Amino acid sequence: MAVLRELTDLCRPEADAIAALHEMGVAADDLMARVRYAHATRAAVPAVGGEDLVLRQGRHPLLLARGIEVVPVDLELRAEERTLLVSGPNAGGKTVLLKTVGLSALLAQSGVVPPVGPGTALPVFQRMFADIGDHQSIAADLSTFSAHLAALRIILEQADAETLVLMDEIGSGTDPMEGAALAGATLRCLTAKGARSLVTTHLGALKTLAGEVAGVVNGSLAFDAELLRPTFRFTKGVPGRSYGIAIARRLGVDAAVVDEAARSVPERERALDELLAKVEARARDLEAREAVLEDRLAQVGGREEALGGRESLVAEREERIRRREKDAEREGRREARRHLLDAREKVEEAIRMVQEAGAAEAVRAARRVVEEAAQAEAQALDELETEAAPALAETIAVGQRVRVGHGAVGSVLELRADGRALVAIGAVKMVVGPAELTVVAAERRERAHAPDPVLPTVEAPSEIDLRGLTGEEAHEAVIAALDAAVLADRPFLRIIHGMGTGVVRDRVRRVLQSDRRVGKFDFAPRQGGGTGVTIAELAP
Repeated sequence: MAVLRELTDLCRPEADAIAALHEMGVAADDLMARVRYAHATRAAVPAVGGEDLVLRQGRHPLLLARGIEVVPVDLELRAEERTLLVSGPNAGGKTVLLKTVGLSALLAQSGVVPPVGPGTALPVFQRMFADIGDHQSIAADLSTFSAHLAALRIILEQADAETLVLMDEIGSGTDPMEGAALAGATLRCLTAKGARSLVTTHLGALKTLAGEVAGVVNGSLAFDAELLRPTFRFTKGVPGRSYGIAIARRLGVDAAVVDEAARSVPERERALDELLAKVEARARDLEAREAVLEDRLAQVGGREEALGGRESLVAEREERIRRREKDAEREGRREARRHLLDAREKVEEAIRMVQEAGAAEAVRAARRVVEEAAQAEAQALDELETEAAPALAETIAVGQRVRVGHGAVGSVLELRADGRALVAIGAVKMVVGPAELTVVAAERRERAHAPDPVLPTVEAPSEIDLRGLTGEEAHEAVIAALDAAVLADRPFLRIIHGMGTGVVRDRVRRVLQSDRRVGKFDFAPRQGGGTGVTIAELAP
């Protein structure tokens, strides 16, 4: 004892700090316990406050603690919906629904996360009243009905807009007609006060109250009519059937007694029960159709996703094809330009030989060089075109073999919108009108092996029309026409470029100015086209 007294004396100066640490430990334990409970029940933190009462995936805490498999309940009451009247069969879960709502609200206001799902919203209640179960007492001289009336008196006196009222089997324990009348008056009063009330009943007369009083809505807990067992699924807006006679028949009660009971049900109650049966059947049919539609929508969604994937693949393939086409076109243009430049170099070499020698023999030698080069290029291009093209029809089309005027034979590379055609004669390309073209039969030419091939004299048009072409197209057309004119010994070339914006005209003049085969050039006389036509005189 002396040791304990001495230790206590040592701790006494720190009594306040020790007490504070103890309180802190208790608070930490309390907080951790609430976190563990929320984690164990897979609960979501609800929104607290507001006027709407929304319960998502709500479960009774005590049923969860007992390890019972609980069917979650979804319930939604908007601000203007003050009273929910729940009906349905016995053992259908009506009382559990009331307790789940009440316990969820109490736990949330106590700082404990209730076992609810995301989207739950719970108002804050200043008072909560519950009249659930049988409160009869011999000692207090109270019958079942008297106990209900005692609780009802207190509820009606204190209920207001910030009150939650839970009443199970309202109006029971006395004459059904009087009990229904008293229950109806009670619900009207609570609704008028703005109290949020959840009430269960078996009285058929109360089921029509929702259509008479604003703020009152019906609800029911579903019941499997074929198996005669509850499903515990809440449905808002539709009152439920009690199934008392059906359950009695299922449990083996004497058939004669059950039939007499069914005949004794008042006509109004029987009509209401038949109407509710039709509503339930319609609801089941709609649920089945909804399930089928959801399944079909899922299938359609899967097909749309698959089609979307296929469309992306097709688009990707088309893009690759377009890129390949552009690359092939670009490569073809480069190859054609290379052939053309090679031919021009040979032509210029021949011209230089002529200019340097000035003799007839040198002229013939130069001409032979030009003809050999042109022949080789023409045969190479002809073989490629013949192998790639099918048999030709007797109309002008891309790929056809045509004769230009009465001279050389070439291939149609392109048909333009103005009716003219881009024709390739060996390495030379020119734009020619349809009147100057004659379709010839397609034939495969074999490469000549003679050491000194001779190319017949090429007849080229003395005039080309560049209107409608771009600057680059006009550039290529002028060079091709100059090549053809040189091979055909033309003294001049008439180039129609039009006035327009001057882009084609300036491009033509730059080409003529840089080409040594052109002696001089100038615009045509006014009566011959003026500044819309350029006449190029070829150097001798």
